[in-house]
Amino acid sequence: MNRFSGLDVHKDSVFLCIIDETGVIYREKFGVLTPDLERLSSTMKEYQVAEVAMESTSIYWIPIWRVLEGDFILHLVNPYFIKQLPGRKSDVKDAEWIATCLMKNLISDSFVPEEHVQQLRQYDRRIFDLSSDIVRKRGKIDAGLQRCNFRLSNYVSTTDSKSYTDVLKKIISGVTDPDVLIKEIHGRIINKHGRETIMAALTGVFAKSDIDTLRQLYDEVELASKHKAECMSAMDEICRTYFGPQYYALQTIPGVKARSAASIIASIGVDMSKFKSEKHVVSWAGLKPRNEESAGKVKSRRITHGNRQLRKTLIECSWGARKQNGCFFNRYSYIQCTVRKKNTMKVQVAIARKILVTAYFILLTGEPYRDYNDSTSDGKAA
Repeated sequence: MNRFSGLDVHKDSVFLCIIDETGVIYREKFGVLTPDLERLSSTMKEYQVAEVAMESTSIYWIPIWRVLEGDFILHLVNPYFIKQLPGRKSDVKDAEWIATCLMKNLISDSFVPEEHVQQLRQYDRRIFDLSSDIVRKRGKIDAGLQRCNFRLSNYVSTTDSKSYTDVLKKIISGVTDPDVLIKEIHGRIINKHGRETIMAALTGVFAKSDIDTLRQLYDEVELASKHKAECMSAMDEICRTYFGPQYYALQTIPGVKARSAASIIASIGVDMSKFKSEKHVVSWAGLKPRNEESAGKVKSRRITHGNRQLRKTLIECSWGARKQNGCFFNRYSYIQCTVRKKNTMKVQVAIARKILVTAYFILLTGEPYRDYNDSTSDGKAA
């Protein structure tokens, strides 16, 4: 007779319930330190537990999964799909309910990738965090310069351009003379706005505290950029070592380069048997338009929730694919935006969805990208 275990996971405790067809066999509360989790594993082995289910509670399930993996058949469950009945809520009852759902085969497993993909995912999310930090710190640098009435950002394209960065380096080294700073400005900027205007923008009022703050912020940006490069290098190494064919095949898709290919693998892995179809992976990524209609009125066509890191990567890829002359995505964008006058961002989301479907079939079949070249296409084909 098979025995099933349900785990109700919290930050500082784990509630265990073991059941079989006769009912509850064992209940106990465990700590979350490694010796406690090892004792949890030993207890379940003693009771000859075959399968274990737990809710995906924040990140608290991950260390438990790592300790139990290899000894049991594990199931990770979205709490949304196994909500307990109102008025019957307690930690013990939660564990029992999870075990009951598992025994009655009412549980649909969440996607848990294999070890190397998990490492990729950790690097990938670290890169997203570092990128956000860099953007935020660059904004603080410009705000600090504006505080000193230094207005160069009004006349350059971005605050991470070479001219802006070179001028910033001079300022944090103590040089604030506009006649010296203007030598770091690209001639095209001076010709466009006029030398007098740029000189006026470079004339600021700096205190020692301003320069010290700017130097610290710049050092933080440089450190974050260094860490970002290290993460990208580590991702590239893992992809080339363990997922080489898939890694290079994904880069044949217009708009997808090494960083994007690594991010796609980090999000969905390379084993497409985890997804029922291409529609499933699109829904999982949150790129599927929702269908909310009542009494003949359409309430929403916004895309659904999903993996926001993957969605952001694919949207960025869609902009690159749109600009690649001659490819299907370029033609699709032209027809939808220019000919049919559709909203540009909605078209970009549609292109991102098509790129994901393309990636799905590349990973499923192992075949590289082949462009759709039918000259009669009206932009409807995927």
